[in-house]
Amino acid sequence: MCNPNNQGHIMIIGIDDTDSREGMCTTYLGALLMEELKQYGNIQKHPFLVRLNPTIPYKTRGNASIAIVIETVHSDKVIAYVISRISTMAAMECEMTNPGVVFIHDHERELIKEVLCTFFLKAVRDVIAIEEAKTIISKFGLHSRGFKNGRGLIGALAACGAVLNPDWDQTFEYLAYRQKEKWGTPRNVDKRSFFIADNATYPATWDTVDISNRVVVCVPHSPDPVLYGIRGENPDIVKKAAEMIVSEPIERSCIYRTNQGTDQHLISIGSISEMKEMHSYIVAGFVSNDPFTIAGGHTFFSISDGSGVSLDCAAFEPTKNFRSLIRRLIKGDFVKVYGSYLNNTLNIEKMEILYVAPLVVSHNPDCPSCGKRMESAGRDQGYRCRKCGTRSSTLVHKKIKRDIEPGIYEVPPCARRHLAKPLIRLREQSAKIFPSR
Repeated sequence: MCNPNNQGHIMIIGIDDTDSREGMCTTYLGALLMEELKQYGNIQKHPFLVRLNPTIPYKTRGNASIAIVIETVHSDKVIAYVISRISTMAAMECEMTNPGVVFIHDHERELIKEVLCTFFLKAVRDVIAIEEAKTIISKFGLHSRGFKNGRGLIGALAACGAVLNPDWDQTFEYLAYRQKEKWGTPRNVDKRSFFIADNATYPATWDTVDISNRVVVCVPHSPDPVLYGIRGENPDIVKKAAEMIVSEPIERSCIYRTNQGTDQHLISIGSISEMKEMHSYIVAGFVSNDPFTIAGGHTFFSISDGSGVSLDCAAFEPTKNFRSLIRRLIKGDFVKVYGSYLNNTLNIEKMEILYVAPLVVSHNPDCPSCGKRMESAGRDQGYRCRKCGTRSSTLVHKKIKRDIEPGIYEVPPCARRHLAKPLIRLREQSAKIFPSR
């Protein structure tokens, strides 16, 4: 904290869309501002990191916006400084990068709280046009700045709404950032240290490593400033895990309050017919065709719910061992699927098996005299033993034990989306869960 004489009114700063697929990171800019804005006031300890609708096609990488809360008597200086930093640091050369920043002042909080809380959830679950964000900004006279086409104003407003809405499930992420001269080069980390940190802090931390596939999943591969990110239930546990990591020197770190690992993007619906493209759902139905796998390893099946519409569901190749579960489904199983709906297909993130259909196989009867399997005696003539001449008129039906059981299953950490809630966070739920490690 800085000089207590710099106290004043509370200002929320929402920022989005400063990164590109080639580099930069909005959370890195947030980490810089957390340090640099101390010259103007007192900063709330943990900034906000909000993951938005994961199906949006024009997102850059993680589709994340941030918000910082500052107490200051220098509002004008803060605004000028933040806009200047965005101007110089955002990846403006990228066509997809369209930054936006919104400032919410003390006297505006209550007036706009309900609108922005609704907008926040809509930005996570729905598709929002830039004009909708600009209309809210204009209606309430909010101080803002949009760069290029201003699409980042959507995420900036949503991040402000997250600050004003305290009633959502919150997790934390410790983000470590690389020294600038290292950006774009291979990351130097001791992979064993991540497994050690995971072993010491799981399940209060998650998605640090993927035990089943023996890979580290919290170290990105893109050329941005992030070295690694540790996700968990509280600030202390993510910091404890980070202290065990052995890596190249870091420039700085920041602990964000987030909606990651919360399933906040999912909409529970009663019928497949309600589904719309670029949304994420929880929907139940009967398996209507046996699963099949195509070239490339992607596995598909369909469900129907009596509404007259069927839904194609996919476990894509990156879901690895999760596909073996999908392949054990048969027609008649009743399942609830969780995932994002795009291109007429639901990309499965989790699946609850509610009912396992009986598997019955039929075969020719055995001869009661010699034990040999009878053969067909001809069309509609039953079965007979070639050796003994014994005859039978019916097939034998046998129920086979299924190698699958009711419960909730998930994709492995290496395939998990930012917003998807790991099953280990559902420990209090009565249904049987099968966390993927």
